[in-house]
Amino acid sequence: MKIVLADDHRLVRAGLRALLDAEPGVEVIAEATDGEEAWRLIQQHQPDAALLDIAMPKLSGLAVLQQVTAAKLPTRVLLLSMYDNDEYVAEAIRAGAAGYLIKDAAVEELCLALEALKRGDVYLSPAISRKLAQAFSGGRPSPGLTARQTQVLRLIALGNSSKEIARELDLSIKTVETHRTQIMDRLEIRDLAGLVRYAVRSGLVGSDA
Repeated sequence: MKIVLADDHRLVRAGLRALLDAEPGVEVIAEATDGEEAWRLIQQHQPDAALLDIAMPKLSGLAVLQQVTAAKLPTRVLLLSMYDNDEYVAEAIRAGAAGYLIKDAAVEELCLALEALKRGDVYLSPAISRKLAQAFSGGRPSPGLTARQTQVLRLIALGNSSKEIARELDLSIKTVETHRTQIMDRLEIRDLAGLVRYAVRSGLVGSDA
C-alpha cells in the first residue's frame, strides 16, 4: 500500500511516518505540510491511500478529499482529526472519506484503519462509532428495508466487518452477506462508501447528519 501523508505539524507527521514505516507492505511515498501540496502529490502519484489532517493551511483535508472524489482518483482518503464532532464525521463520509481517525486514538487503531482501507471498507474510530450508535434513534426501518436490514446497514455504516455484524446480531456471516447484497439491490447502491453515505443522510448514524 503506497501512501501520501499530510499534516502541518512536523512532530505529528514524524510520529505517523514512524508508525507507517513499521507496517509491513506499507510505503510512505510522499509527505505534505499543507492541503495544496497534498493535492498536488496525490495527483502526481495517485497512491493507494492518503492520510490527511482535516485542518491544514491553504486547503483543508476535507477540501482535498472533495477534489479527490470529484476527480474520481483511485486514492482512498483517511482523515485525521482532533475532533469527534458528528457534523465533521457526517460531512467527511458524504464527501467520500474511507475513514475518520481521531488523533488521540490508540496506536493499534491506525493498523486497523489501514486494514479496513485494504478491504475496501470504511473505518471510524470506536469513539466515533459509539457516539453515532448513541445518536441512532433505535430501529425505525429505512424506506424499502426490513428492520433487520436496517440494523445491518447501521452496523455497516459504523465500520463493522461482516464477521463483527454476524457476532453482534447472532447471525451467520453468509446471512449478513446476503442482507448486504439485498440492501444494495433495494437501495440501488453498488459500493460500501455509498451505503455509509446513505446511512448518514437517512439519520441511521448521527443525529445531525
